[in-house]
Amino acid sequence: MKPFAYVRAASVEEAADAFASRPGARYLGGGTNLVDLMKLGVEQPATLVDITRLPLDTVEELPDGSVRIGATVRNSDLAAHPVVRDRYPALSQAVLAGASGQLRNAATTGGNLLQRTRCPYFQDVSKPCNKRDPGSGCGARDGVHRDHAVLGHSAQCIATNPSDMAVALAALDARVELHGPEGERSVPVTEFHRLPGDHPERDTEIGPGELITGVLLPAAPAGLPSAYRKARDRASYAFALASVAAVLDVADGVVQYAGIAFGALAHRPWRARLAEQALLGAAPTTAAFEHAVDLELAAAQPLRDNAYKVTLARNLAVDVLGGLAPPTRT
Repeated sequence: MKPFAYVRAASVEEAADAFASRPGARYLGGGTNLVDLMKLGVEQPATLVDITRLPLDTVEELPDGSVRIGATVRNSDLAAHPVVRDRYPALSQAVLAGASGQLRNAATTGGNLLQRTRCPYFQDVSKPCNKRDPGSGCGARDGVHRDHAVLGHSAQCIATNPSDMAVALAALDARVELHGPEGERSVPVTEFHRLPGDHPERDTEIGPGELITGVLLPAAPAGLPSAYRKARDRASYAFALASVAAVLDVADGVVQYAGIAFGALAHRPWRARLAEQALLGAAPTTAAFEHAVDLELAAAQPLRDNAYKVTLARNLAVDVLGGLAPPTRT
């Protein structure tokens, strides 16, 4: 047994103070990732700061049409919320694609974003892993890496971010709201998670003592076409091999706006800026979708056993985009 202290915070300020005053503390929301890692010996927090009683458990529609999702909103409640289903269907679909019903009932919005970017080598303390033990090496690079990154990886780490929800939030231009010692700030979801570089142990840009208080979704009209699709080895309770979230606005026969993000290809959700730019002003044809996605995936650097991911992600993205605006076949 590894002993640890426990604090139940009654306010955001109390949670932040408790975290800052206790070295080795971790915030506890649903615990669906943290507790697993504690059981494996990967995480050994000195203190758990329980934030489940904080008043951050609502989905709030703001006067400007944007929507704020509290950090402790459960994944199941988020996926079922009428505003989310109506205006941001890709987000609802992504949340429902993650984990199991039981886990979605426990997991929180903030916890989902903070789950560790990981692979089996990270979770096995007998194996080398620069993320878990900086400088020990990356066992996956010359080992089993069928499920690993093809974009943005480094010599230090090839793990992929496992979140389905974060992929949809990236495509939707969401922002993460934070409370910390320096006050309040917000960070685009696309910049919240990090590429591994030389410091794969740092998954996110969250600062010391900061707490996620919510996620802000920009205003979106009801019925704006968006979707999330995930390819995996089995029908449920499996991480993605590749996934795509997309938002597409077509008017007067051309693409007016596109938001596209890939999951399971990199250390963070991969916003497909090149593909989006290529689609602006283009007719929504299969050829246009293929060209745009190929531009984005040209940067892929697959490893020995995961080149299939590039083709899988390409076909998935073209299919998702075609479903949002059925193209004229050319």
